Parts: sequence; C-alpha cells; structure tokens
Amino acid sequence: MQVYRTDPELFIQKASILKALAHPQRLCIMQKLCQKDRITVTDMQECLGEAQPTVSQHLSKLKAARIIIGKREGTNIYYSMYDEEMKRIVKGIIDEIFSK
Repeated sequence: MQVYRTDPELFIQKASILKALAHPQRLCIMQKLCQKDRITVTDMQECLGEAQPTVSQHLSKLKAARIIIGKREGTNIYYSMYDEEMKRIVKGIIDEIFSK
C-alpha cells in the first residue's frame, strides 16, 4: 500500500498562484499573454479598458506570485510568463475557462 504525504509549502505556493489569478482583470491579462508571448502595459490597457495605475496594481500581484516577469527594453517593459511551468499552468487554466 502506498502512502501519500502532503507538502504544505507546495500547496501554499500553488494556492497563491490561484489566488492571484482569481480576478477577472488579471484573467484578461493572462488570456492576452497566452495569445502572445509578451505584452506591454498598453496591450493590457486595451484589454482591460483601465488606466495605467490600475493595470500596475494587477501586475504587482501577478509578479509577486511569480506568474509573470517584466523586462525593460528601451522605454517599454515587456511582460511574459515567469517560466515554462507557469506558462503550462496558466495556459491550461485559460484554455479550460475559455474553451466552452
């Protein structure tokens, strides 16, 4: 008989990802990122119809949960998925939500 043990830290980490994604505007950002490999705040503003400060608040939460990263190129910051694992997780969630 196999015994399964939980890893509380792993569950806490994964729950923080789900919590960060659990907002309509952040889901919109993530859907846009699934469509493109990287986007700017301007792309997000078009998706959300929100001002830059509001978009920045959502970006902060997504960055804190290590879902996205930003890379400055000249005057723009391009946002992309944090890593390949995050890309798979988010893409799976977005595909499931919007495939219906």
